[in-house]
Amino acid sequence: MCKAVLQFLHTHRIRKKAAMSAHPIYNFSAGPAVLPEAVLRTAQQEMLDYNGTGFPVMAMSHRSDMFLSILHHAEQDLRQLLNIPSNYKILFLQGGATTQFNMAVLNLARGFSTADAVVTGNWSRIAYEQMGRLTDTEIRLAAHGGGQYAYKNLPAVEDWDVNPNSAFVHFAINETVNGLQYQNVPKLSDGLPPLVCDMSSEILSREFDVSDYGLIYAGAQKNIGPAGATVVIIREDLLERCPNDIPDVFNYRSHINRDGMYNTPSTYAVYMSGLVFRWLQTQGGVKKIEAVNRIKAQTLYEAIDGSGGFYINDIHPDARSKMNVVFKTASEDLDHRFVLEAELQGLCLLKGYKTVGGMRASIYNAMPLEGVNALADFMKDFQRRYG
Repeated sequence: MCKAVLQFLHTHRIRKKAAMSAHPIYNFSAGPAVLPEAVLRTAQQEMLDYNGTGFPVMAMSHRSDMFLSILHHAEQDLRQLLNIPSNYKILFLQGGATTQFNMAVLNLARGFSTADAVVTGNWSRIAYEQMGRLTDTEIRLAAHGGGQYAYKNLPAVEDWDVNPNSAFVHFAINETVNGLQYQNVPKLSDGLPPLVCDMSSEILSREFDVSDYGLIYAGAQKNIGPAGATVVIIREDLLERCPNDIPDVFNYRSHINRDGMYNTPSTYAVYMSGLVFRWLQTQGGVKKIEAVNRIKAQTLYEAIDGSGGFYINDIHPDARSKMNVVFKTASEDLDHRFVLEAELQGLCLLKGYKTVGGMRASIYNAMPLEGVNALADFMKDFQRRYG
């Protein structure tokens, strides 16, 4: 039997034991990630019959009035939550964030000799390496946060070497793999190129000014909903840059001109995202969820910093992510034991990214404070037993 199958069976047995125990299950996956229980229960109730229509959402025509109403309300709720100005358009596209940094170049860089990129971790590095493959535009490195897989701090915005004549400046505001996040939301001075931002792992987690950006994109599977949809927020004037000779499916203007209906959207993912937007409103909106997120992150970092060096987080304190908390012990074997024992306590999917190792607790909006407290308690108990 192959190693992958054996690992799956082993993990399955551990999670089955955890599910059968008295412990609730908390999902610390970086994505696809935890969803609010209230959202899942609503989706369960409406699985066969959405809102008394007699139709399940998954079997609705994307051009039907029923689905267009779902899409419209999702757009409006998102606009309200983020206070998106009227001169910005919203799209729910497919292909994930890794499609969007290529679409940004295809749509916004024609006629420009350069576009700038800030590299601060795994995903911004991938974007930098890939963006130039479909264009003659040179992708300049405006700032770099360290050697490959060794990112520990973030270059200050004032230190970015931005070319005023570049098409845009691309960056990731939160690095999911490396556990770094810009605590002060970056903003460029007037006269500099528009910011293009990958917000996949932090959108809706804190307040910011959308008008500081030209283009924002975010994969849904972390803080918005299930995998399948990608939110794009684009300033209207930038649509004039979109060239006519790229395929319509990659052209922002073509999607906008068809009200997001150029091709079949990820209908169920859009529906679920809309439920999450509504849930966020019941929590008091982004401002209230930001306060909760601050407490969750503080709880885990206090557990790490108060361990006397048993747990290690070597990210600069000013750059620590409030969404993805990375940490390790002094031993890979002990890290492995931590992950296995945590699963038995219902604290699941804490294994760090393959190139980084250690542990990673993703504490997005839907992770309840109770889950974070349970992890902090387990960390203390684990240290007592193995420290």
